[in-house]
Amino acid sequence: MEACFDNRELSWLKFNQRVLEEAEDKTVPLAERLSFLSIFQSNLDEFFMVRVGSLQDQMAVAGDLRDNKTDMTAKEQIEAILVQSQKLQKRMGKSYKEIMKELTQVNVEILDFSKLKEDEAERLKKYFNLEIRPLLSPQIVGRRMPFPFLKNKEIYAVVVLETKGNNERIGIIPCNNGMFKRLIQVPGSRHKFMLAEELILHFVPEIFENYKVKSKSLLRIIRNADIDADEAAGDSELDYRKVMESMIKKRKRLCPVKAEFSREISDKSIESICGYLDLSKERVFRVSTPLDLSFVFDIQGMLREHKELFFERRFPQKSGSIVDNQNIIPQIKKKDILLSYPYESIRPFITMLNEATEDPDVVSIKMTLYRVAKNSKVIEALIEAAENGKEVVVLVELRARFDEENNISWSRRLEDAGCRVIYGLIGYKVHSKLCLITRKTKEGIEYITQIGTGNYNEKTAALYTDYSLLTASEEIGKEAARVFDALAMGSFIEDSEHLLVSPLCLRNKVVQMIDDEIAKADRNEEAYIGAKLNSLTDRAIIDKLMEASKHGVKVDLIVRGICCLIGGVSGVTDNIRVYSIVGRFLEHSRIYIFGAGSSAKVYIASADYMTRNTIRRVEVAAPIYDEEIKKKILHMFRIELKDNVKVREQQSDGTYVKRNPNGAKPLNSQEYFYEQAYKAAEEKKQSGVMKKLIGRFNL
Repeated sequence: MEACFDNRELSWLKFNQRVLEEAEDKTVPLAERLSFLSIFQSNLDEFFMVRVGSLQDQMAVAGDLRDNKTDMTAKEQIEAILVQSQKLQKRMGKSYKEIMKELTQVNVEILDFSKLKEDEAERLKKYFNLEIRPLLSPQIVGRRMPFPFLKNKEIYAVVVLETKGNNERIGIIPCNNGMFKRLIQVPGSRHKFMLAEELILHFVPEIFENYKVKSKSLLRIIRNADIDADEAAGDSELDYRKVMESMIKKRKRLCPVKAEFSREISDKSIESICGYLDLSKERVFRVSTPLDLSFVFDIQGMLREHKELFFERRFPQKSGSIVDNQNIIPQIKKKDILLSYPYESIRPFITMLNEATEDPDVVSIKMTLYRVAKNSKVIEALIEAAENGKEVVVLVELRARFDEENNISWSRRLEDAGCRVIYGLIGYKVHSKLCLITRKTKEGIEYITQIGTGNYNEKTAALYTDYSLLTASEEIGKEAARVFDALAMGSFIEDSEHLLVSPLCLRNKVVQMIDDEIAKADRNEEAYIGAKLNSLTDRAIIDKLMEASKHGVKVDLIVRGICCLIGGVSGVTDNIRVYSIVGRFLEHSRIYIFGAGSSAKVYIASADYMTRNTIRRVEVAAPIYDEEIKKKILHMFRIELKDNVKVREQQSDGTYVKRNPNGAKPLNSQEYFYEQAYKAAEEKKQSGVMKKLIGRFNL
């Protein structure tokens, strides 16, 4: 049975390997390959901070606890992670070297000092002495000078020094203090650069002039970021925001989980540094790339004139479902509207909010916020609504990892504007994407409800694939109102007829709908289950999908990231096929499908099939009742299954292989959907022109 399961953490590393494959793919434009390389690195950083950090904590307090799918202890998982991560890090180094070599064809180079011409070297030395050296704070570690605190993900020059008495000392210099540029243009050139840390490392003999430099390297450490906000809060009577601010400060000082060195230095020196950091040598990575690749986005900015180095520019289009120059809310009252990001613009949703702020019949706007843009038009609309006298209730989830400071700031602004701000429930993050506009008219109470798969973030709406349903359904509106009432009172929805709402009535309903498909298969009726997810880890749902497969139910799963279920295993998961799409846009939408043909039940959701989503968070899945919208979602799902450019097919051994088109016409689902969006927008534009002509000439 274990052959049907994959470990969560190792499955995530397979996902990040697929990201790395995009950097290695020579059909991807060169500058975009750089982006994928940087994304791979930042993904891996966060993985160590959160997942390895969590396993490290588990190893300390419950070392004998085993993963419920692969029976691995935390120690065994970390050991396997380190082996696989080292392999991926080497692949990353090889890919970086190849990409940078190709960039020389457009005269872009990241140089080290040995490759500079004599006059360039002299100018950079002058630049270093004037612009960088005065801002450095070198330190030597000794009995009277303790080992300094090294900040998470920051770069340090580490030098092994020899004293006049032949003793060894360690010198440390912070290299990115924010007071000087990191990407330094080589004087007299246009696209030749050095990284500030490499320049500092070159001149360390002059910095530590009274010592002999035996070896030197750049160092970056990754610290544990896994900290429980609710545990931090305890029984505190403090404002929850202050507790969160305290937690953020504490997180910055958690113990290291990984160290990266850019050069070879002696084992003795590494042992010494690891001793100061309380880190085992197995956590040391020797990296052949710059320790932080975020500078590649600056390089991209300089290359925009070379269009061939980038993907073709794409812009979210106007939805063909919306009539221009007419208010959105009356259109929603006539018919449900589905927005498909990034192919269609988020603007209709923003427009709907702005209309609600001015609508005299709107009495309240309620919304859950998880991650929002820095200059959020959504927040602006909510603030304006409150200033216009509307009741505005906003649940701001302060525990959105790494967005806590941003959310704390927004929560204060919302409160200052007169909005009522509430926070997530103790032990349960609110991850739902739910907005409810309540109108009081002569005919009675009306609801306009929005349920989405992604955050209310204008920036990510142009980069992530997501769905946003706008509906005037009274039944859905009433249940959404119950969700907000429960959140305001610190409780949960215990039953629902239309929406699936975790933690109490989402997983059980998903399991029941899988059972319904099993019953169909047992009656020799057509039975089908489909799902598009970011991750699949929930053991209860996995077990039920395996049961469905054994009964002959066909199951198609498009899982971008973690997938702990392995399909195609003889006798157990024969009828399950697992696919992953990694491409230009981040696949983020969640779709649940139960049944085939016109009788299929279709939902869009904020929840993955992960235990943290299904029973440890407040999530909402919405049924699609409009037949046209249902057909659109099913069509998009089928197109994604046919993708033969960016799809990877999971094999029965758990590996992922790019689909072989076998001579078929290439189908990149993301590009296909954008082409369809452009086509629909153009047809809409032409239709508008014709209507104007007909009106002008009374045809």
